[in-house]
Amino acid sequence: MMIDGVFSGGGIKGFALVGAVQVLEQKGFTFCRTAGTSAGSIIASFTSAGYSGNEMIDILDEMDTTDLLDNRRSYLPIPFAKWLMIYWKLGLYKGDALEKWIGEKLAAKGVYTFSDLPYQALRIIVSDITNGRLVVIPDDLPKYGIDPGSFPVAKAVRMSCSIPYFFEPVKLSVNKDSRAHVFVDGGVLSNFPMWLFDSEHVKKVRPVLGLKLSGGEECKKPHEIDNAIEMFNALFKTMKDAHDSRYISRKHVKNIIFIPMKGVSATEFELTEKNKAVLINEGRKSTEKFLRRWTY
Repeated sequence: MMIDGVFSGGGIKGFALVGAVQVLEQKGFTFCRTAGTSAGSIIASFTSAGYSGNEMIDILDEMDTTDLLDNRRSYLPIPFAKWLMIYWKLGLYKGDALEKWIGEKLAAKGVYTFSDLPYQALRIIVSDITNGRLVVIPDDLPKYGIDPGSFPVAKAVRMSCSIPYFFEPVKLSVNKDSRAHVFVDGGVLSNFPMWLFDSEHVKKVRPVLGLKLSGGEECKKPHEIDNAIEMFNALFKTMKDAHDSRYISRKHVKNIIFIPMKGVSATEFELTEKNKAVLINEGRKSTEKFLRRWTY
């Protein structure tokens, strides 16, 4: 059965999404269109490129996630150098290794730019913090004077995965502007863009299924705010979740696979093989449970 799929962000916790994809394929579902934010954009792009869930499991098994953490060389004391990277480069890690890895995997399936994919088969959410704008790639690229078909898919995914202060943001000079536009993680503005395919004002062509990490509203706890760092964390989480939480109604909840995440940080790239397996298995279990009651 053909479906459209939406994958949420969640950093390294995105391993769980692969387990979910694997089960859906085993049950006979095939993705026609996909959309994603941050880690979800990786899974969405791989799915659109033609990777099966089993193939993605193999890719993740063979990779060392710490290889994606590309530091800049510095001759200064390490702690001080890290602060300088955040101040001058706006991120601890360059993000080039992540983009290269994604590009190599997509190239193996013959996918380089959006012209290599069917029209609207893949849509990726990024945040333009220069203009304070949510951007859908490739749809919104003409607004920046960029040909959608010529834009690299790996670049779009890297932009969506640029967790603020962790990976350096992506800067693009567009429309002959003298200044560059700065793009960061799409999760800053929409971490779960189910609204792309499941709008009350648009008739659905096929079932739309959402795969959301961290669980539903019942899993949330009030933020404890006793200092400036806790306030920053609360602000960021509010920005990340408020838009999507308002959109998800009872009507949409029945089409969302909630995958509870506990004990793993989004930036925990020093992930053990055991924790990889735990995340993937959590995705499988949640999907199997969901499908036992899903009607479409």
